[in-house]
Amino acid sequence: MSQQAEIFAKYYKEYQERVAAMDLSSVADKLGLEKAEGGYLLPLYGRNYIASGKGLVEESGKKPDYMACIILARYLTLCPDEAPFMDEWAAFKDFKKTSHFTNVNYFNSDTERALAANFGGKMDDLKRACNALSGQPDDSGLSYDLVKRFQALPKISVLLLFNDVEGRFPAFGTVLFQKHTEYYLDPESIAVTSAYLVRSLKALAFEPAP
Repeated sequence: MSQQAEIFAKYYKEYQERVAAMDLSSVADKLGLEKAEGGYLLPLYGRNYIASGKGLVEESGKKPDYMACIILARYLTLCPDEAPFMDEWAAFKDFKKTSHFTNVNYFNSDTERALAANFGGKMDDLKRACNALSGQPDDSGLSYDLVKRFQALPKISVLLLFNDVEGRFPAFGTVLFQKHTEYYLDPESIAVTSAYLVRSLKALAFEPAP
């Protein structure tokens, strides 16, 4: 196992242990969790996971991948004392705590540039993937070729914006977040949440079904 793989495995184990040690009933109402057999139901972009005293698993019993584990564990462990709701959309750079260049660079590379690189000139593929992931139209009035709203987590929606290649103008895509997102997630996990969306769309568009 490489050093990087060992680090990921260590963090993954720590995230699972933190969730397993939680009193999930104390955060269930604030985070919109539903009781499920053996724990609490926690959906991520429509895929259901179970949080319990054993940690996090998919409904099938399979362990979540590393990115999903980060998002779900931090959503649970960073639960705010009060559950705010602000339906206005905010760009990643507008959050007060996202100034660290590592988070901004990661958002730019794995969300914005990844959208343009994977879906520029492939609007039909992007639309099909959005529909498969239950993306919904949004009446925000933003002028883009494609605007889709996704339920990332029970209390957090995100908005995907995409303009396709047009003449000498390159493709551009980004993701907006409900303004209250920064009360539920830290900057790193906010960036991972949008990167996970892009990765999921890419898989639905271009990778063969298992």
